[in-house]
Amino acid sequence: MATKIFINLPVKDLERSKAFFNGLGYSFNPQFSDEKAACMVVSEHIYVMMLTEAYFKTFTKKEVSDAHKSTEVLLALDATSKEEVQQTIAKAQELGGAIYAEAQDHGWMYQHSFADPDGHQWEIVYMDESNIPNFG
Repeated sequence: MATKIFINLPVKDLERSKAFFNGLGYSFNPQFSDEKAACMVVSEHIYVMMLTEAYFKTFTKKEVSDAHKSTEVLLALDATSKEEVQQTIAKAQELGGAIYAEAQDHGWMYQHSFADPDGHQWEIVYMDESNIPNFG
């Protein structure tokens, strides 16, 4: 059973992407970073490998999606509060991210979304697990 996840994303400008996510408070593991790739640490078990488009293409025979034109993945990260969601979204906008969907408040879950400079879509979600409705 897997214990870690490494999400690989193509980026047009590696330094711009690093600056954007560093501004959101994320760090990078230099052991897995160079001029072609940067390993963003999301948590102890979650990493995002930002790869230059040219380097990303060496891992696939398929065409690389332009995330500004099509959605290849929705990345959802948890937050500890509704306020943290709002602060993260505000900071993402300040750093050049774009809002692509309005905030949604379901009572037990609050989420809001931004697109990073490469168009990848990120959802920041707070869930009050004590109030999750029974969907069964």
